[in-house]
Amino acid sequence: MPSDSGLDLRRGRPTPAIGTTEAKLQQRKLDALTRGVHRIKDTENLAYGIHVIGVGTAGASFLSDFLNAVPGDLLDVDGSRFSGLAVNIGDDDPKKLVASSDKLPSDRIHIESLDLSSSPGGELTETLRMYPEYLRLEYPLKHENPSFSSWLTEAQIEATDHGTMQRSLAKAIYGHAYYGGNRPAHAALKRFAESVEATRAESIVCVVFALGGSVGSAIAVDLARHLSNGRFGRRVLVAGIGIAPCAGDESAHLGAQLFTTLNELDCLCDEVKNRGITQSCGELYKNPFTAGFLVVPQEPFWRRTGDLAATQRRVADELTSLLSLRKGANFWEMLRLLNWVAAPPTQHSAARTPWGAKWIHMLAAFDVNTDKTAQVRLSENIGVLSKYEPEFLEARAWDASDPAAMAWVDSMTKEFHPLAPVNLASGGAEGTAQFILPRLAKTDLDLFRSARDAYDSASTDDRAAAHSLLLEHGLLLCERSDRFDGMAGAAFGGSQHWIMVPWSGIRGDA
Repeated sequence: MPSDSGLDLRRGRPTPAIGTTEAKLQQRKLDALTRGVHRIKDTENLAYGIHVIGVGTAGASFLSDFLNAVPGDLLDVDGSRFSGLAVNIGDDDPKKLVASSDKLPSDRIHIESLDLSSSPGGELTETLRMYPEYLRLEYPLKHENPSFSSWLTEAQIEATDHGTMQRSLAKAIYGHAYYGGNRPAHAALKRFAESVEATRAESIVCVVFALGGSVGSAIAVDLARHLSNGRFGRRVLVAGIGIAPCAGDESAHLGAQLFTTLNELDCLCDEVKNRGITQSCGELYKNPFTAGFLVVPQEPFWRRTGDLAATQRRVADELTSLLSLRKGANFWEMLRLLNWVAAPPTQHSAARTPWGAKWIHMLAAFDVNTDKTAQVRLSENIGVLSKYEPEFLEARAWDASDPAAMAWVDSMTKEFHPLAPVNLASGGAEGTAQFILPRLAKTDLDLFRSARDAYDSASTDDRAAAHSLLLEHGLLLCERSDRFDGMAGAAFGGSQHWIMVPWSGIRGDA
């Protein structure tokens, strides 16, 4: 007798057999989300505890924009606190950042700007030579690397021009500030963490940086580990927020360094790949983004304006509204939603969900009145491949009954065909509809393939310089292993280190 078990007749997707306990539990989960199980009812008395680290030029600029834009009563509820840290190599004015926070009560904030100005070549060389000792003090590695050699040549160390800085050099400069000399980066993270822990409310730290930037992306993967796995001991939630490049950015932001950044994040956030890292490099390489990772595309705003500065301001506005409106409740509700969507039907709602290869969540936004839904192919506009098939989508507008916002919801439904009706909630910014797209893999992003092509066409030296994570172990993550067939992680400089991450997973062929 024919059976419909295991097939979603609308989309041809495998589903639990109809009528099974698992299917019923899955439906109950979707029904609960539709009812708003993740909602926070009392936002007036919600103490604010969202903190921000802006890394690189984009991250530091966002922190300044955030402080300028947030309402003065953001921290009025007892127990509220805000901690902000900007980390960059040059170009920052610490006084400007502090001045941006004038509207917030000084006893409830901690604002700091850390400029990792390039160190003299001799000091940087010595820090790199001592890296194995620093790592040994931090964590008893399961497999030490007795053949360690610096990942930078003397010529590369001297190439400190910020405009052409590569990820490998930015990593070294941050490493010197964290481990070497008087350790200014280590001290700054300690002060930041102490401020976060002084918050008398549930806290979360957002690490914001540009995915395509050489400085922010190189530093963020190490800084997040030092903060989440080291300073906090994984007691405080940490979320990553990556600003995706657009056609108006420098070509380098869309090139080889974007490919290595996406793969480094993939090996941190996908728990299967991450186990292939930690079994060799230790627990300090566990995924530091314990609250998940959010990608914010710039392309929709760039297509509308053709103005990069205006595009960056709009992205900052959307992120600011997500983190600050309703005392941060919009952000907390998003995190609850994302945790539920990916959870197995039998998982308790309070447990943290492993996202696997689909670790990317996306924040997209459109102007409800000026953008025309009929003229926008949503997946193409935000850079998502048409094969993306979500379980559940949620939108937020100023007023959930606004016909213009509801038209965007209809458009989302027709484009992505979620298993449950798209939720539309109130409490967003006026004139804007924000959408949360959960559970994307790196291969669901248009820019992954173009970045891979750029990486493949780059020279051997440029491919090596585009790396950051695992250079201290003598490994190039995005090159084929020369020790284990079918694995990634090429050793350099005589390194004996290894990882167990499939090569096909790095290439996006799996």
